[in-house]
Amino acid sequence: MHISILTREFPPDVYGGAGVHVDYLVRELRKLVDIDVHAFGDDRPGAFGHRPAPDVADANPALATLSVDLSMAAACGSAELVHSHTWYANMAGHVSKLLYGVPHVVTAHSLEPRRPWKAEQLGGGYRLSSWAEKTAYEAADAVIAVSDGMRTDILDCYPVLDPARVHVIRNGIDTSIYHATDDRSVLTDRGVDLDAPIASFVGRITRQKGVGHLIAAAHAFDPGIQLVLCAGAPDTPEIAAETATAIRALQASRPGVFWFDGMLTLDEVKQVLSASTVFCCPSVYEPLGIVNLEAMACGAPVVASDVGGIPEVVQDGVTGSLVHYDAEDGPGFEAAFAAAVNSMVADRAAAVVMGEAGRVRADSEFSWTAVAEQTVALYRSLLGPQDR
Repeated sequence: MHISILTREFPPDVYGGAGVHVDYLVRELRKLVDIDVHAFGDDRPGAFGHRPAPDVADANPALATLSVDLSMAAACGSAELVHSHTWYANMAGHVSKLLYGVPHVVTAHSLEPRRPWKAEQLGGGYRLSSWAEKTAYEAADAVIAVSDGMRTDILDCYPVLDPARVHVIRNGIDTSIYHATDDRSVLTDRGVDLDAPIASFVGRITRQKGVGHLIAAAHAFDPGIQLVLCAGAPDTPEIAAETATAIRALQASRPGVFWFDGMLTLDEVKQVLSASTVFCCPSVYEPLGIVNLEAMACGAPVVASDVGGIPEVVQDGVTGSLVHYDAEDGPGFEAAFAAAVNSMVADRAAAVVMGEAGRVRADSEFSWTAVAEQTVALYRSLLGPQDR
């Protein structure tokens, strides 16, 4: 069985949860089947690189993306099945299906209809990305949802899809890599007080991650709570400037606000998560939320919004607290989020117990080995006996 994985992100060019997913899934799949990976960018160890056609390289990013997809499809002639990740690569999978007559599997990491703010980033390209995703999903032989909540969203957004073609295979975490560490240098070097409680955030600066809600909520954090924001890779210059202004206003109103601008290394992320009294996930949309698994694996209790697949990861009252998100009442959500953080920090003993329970849950219920085995079983169900 020869499988081509199609993705925008692949190490070392990983900036989001979909890239993390592909990285760890491919590691495990290679133990089970023959895999090649096609990614955006240059050739690198473990992946063939593809770049936009020169005449569209400076065009709208969505148009440039489609040219990369054509390059990917041209390289998939030997594949018996193609598996695409995110809209960036979905059309490469769809074209390969049509061109070579092979099954196409899609893993849904997010859905364009659930991310209208992408129009800020892509302009008219958002209509192209939405068309590419819809076309690929509706024609795919199988769609993998990373949570039950995501499966519901897929069928809501694309009702022509046969529900039997939508399969739930949850994301995983490698707890041999993500675990608590005693190193705190990334924090102490920036002046964080290790004796005071720390609320942390790790993620991209995008509407989806709710960074603006967290910054607003932090105005109501108890005075002794520090906030460590590990936030970078903004979607647009406008949201970058908006976030910087909001952080400066927060810093002017209270001490203990630290912004680690830019992407941290894995070791640095583990330091932040391990030092956290509470990890904050204020996402307004989240198919599953690998970052919550990473925090739990490092022993941090989580305060998170109750959107998407998050409740399938964070057990309310057991591994953290869930806060109801209401898109019509941002201030109400922010007040409730601040109250949940304050409550978590106020009972440090209970927070420690929740952190320990989170580590156990991440270790016992979210394994990349199991994810890969379920994925290969799905591949085999789509191939004829001679191809298995």
